[in-house]
Amino acid sequence: MDKYLEIGYWSSVASSGWAWILDHVFTLQTLMEAAAITILIPIAFLIARPVKKRLERRAATPDGQEGFFERLLSAFAHIAPFLAGILILYAARAAFLAYGLTGAFLSLVARLLTAWVMIRFSASILGGARWGRFIAMAAWTLAALHILNLLGPAMVLLDRIGVDLGGIRISVLLVIKGMIVLTILLRLALGAAGVFEKRIHTFQDLTPSVQVLLSKALKVTLLVIAVAVAFGSLGINLSAFAFIGGAVGVGIGFGLQKVVSNLISGIILLLDKSIKPGDVIEVGDSYGRIKSLGARYVSVLTRDGFEFLIPNEDLITHQVINWSFSNNLVRLKIGVGVSYDADIHQAMDLMVAAANDIPRVLAKPAPSCRLMGFGDSSVDLELRAWINDPANGVANVSSDLRLAVWDTFKAHNIEIPFPQRDVHIKEAPFHVHPLPTA
Repeated sequence: MDKYLEIGYWSSVASSGWAWILDHVFTLQTLMEAAAITILIPIAFLIARPVKKRLERRAATPDGQEGFFERLLSAFAHIAPFLAGILILYAARAAFLAYGLTGAFLSLVARLLTAWVMIRFSASILGGARWGRFIAMAAWTLAALHILNLLGPAMVLLDRIGVDLGGIRISVLLVIKGMIVLTILLRLALGAAGVFEKRIHTFQDLTPSVQVLLSKALKVTLLVIAVAVAFGSLGINLSAFAFIGGAVGVGIGFGLQKVVSNLISGIILLLDKSIKPGDVIEVGDSYGRIKSLGARYVSVLTRDGFEFLIPNEDLITHQVINWSFSNNLVRLKIGVGVSYDADIHQAMDLMVAAANDIPRVLAKPAPSCRLMGFGDSSVDLELRAWINDPANGVANVSSDLRLAVWDTFKAHNIEIPFPQRDVHIKEAPFHVHPLPTA
């Protein structure tokens, strides 16, 4: 095996390879096969173009949501030109054999193209463009090396290239295997976590906070298990990474305090149920409905369409007004001043009646009106009304209440005075002082 690391070995391989190229590539038969491939592949793509377009039209859906059947048609549409190319190449090889030629180069290209078609089709069925391309490229590379009889030497070479780190032999081959295994296991773990999360959200007995907490905990657990299984399948002892844990601890101590603080704060928020998705909260100048709880931040959607991402630590250390903590009842207070000449009892009854006409104002608890004081220019009244849907806005209901009171007072000739001041100028006595004499 050590011969793969010797310069002399690769020098001999290069010499042998060049000799093989001269004997097999730069020959009349190989050049004829290459010319045939160059001409036939574009012809195959032209022939398959109508079939590809028809399959793409059948696979297209109005809502953009592809099912398994549509994904199957789309996969056939992508490989249709390559299938046509494979058929034409094998037909050309049969023609070469009929005239006593081997057709080895045609056979090699056809086999490589067949492997690509099979792998690309399988990856397309799995769904996901990036995911499918990654699987296709990795699998086709392995298949191509196997077809060219280079898989064994390539694996040995990659296994020899590596370093010793913390008692672990990390080679290029180990890294590649680890990436493949870890990618597959992480994909499976995320898929399983998604299925379990949907199942958890169907349990009506669990509060939204508990549902989010269970979903996050289950997702993290599955990811950790996937990583552990991936390393175990590669023969790596996780205890060998103890030094990495120490480095991570030092990094947390120096630069990741806020990240860890937000993570712990997020767990606390989910456990103590102080806020949950759907609550209407107010933090500083931010007011809106909680859209989602994340590991690092809380998403608060305002009535203006803005989405504030508030760090979890701020919700722990700062004052938070939760308008819907124990219930959704919110009392609104509307201050109104009326003239001293008005009938106060009538004005208070009219304000209550105006509030009852607002659709979002609750009948129970019923609206009420209180006399709050005697001002300099008016008698100060306060209308109090209850709503149970603060997520739909508070300012709009307050505006409706003020407008209803205004219209009601106008209809009953009740004056809403504006501040007035009487200024009295008092004249001072005029005294004439005699001029001083010399």
